[in-house]
Amino acid sequence: MKNHSYQAGDLVVYTLPKQSPSPGPRARSIHPSQMGDDYRYLVDKFWMVAEVLPDNMLRLVTRRGKYRVVSADDLLLHKAGWWQRLRNRGRFPALELLQMHRAEARSA
Repeated sequence: MKNHSYQAGDLVVYTLPKQSPSPGPRARSIHPSQMGDDYRYLVDKFWMVAEVLPDNMLRLVTRRGKYRVVSADDLLLHKAGWWQRLRNRGRFPALELLQMHRAEARSA
């Protein structure tokens, strides 16, 4: 079990398992499915913690402003290291999304 303490604004990487007939350019760990029609692979998603929820859950915001809720203990989730933040800086959500989320939470 990981011992991360997440805060709003933390940049995180979620490794999303996917399956399709044609993996994209950022796919890694590509394996053919049993029947051979599709491929199973992993894609890293670069998100930001919008809110720490009760019961060890996190609300994450994507680059396009969508929200996902995942457990803070999810093995597919980790904080972005300095190299990942630098190398993928254009793929993380903008800080303005976090500010918009906070404004929405205040008005609700």
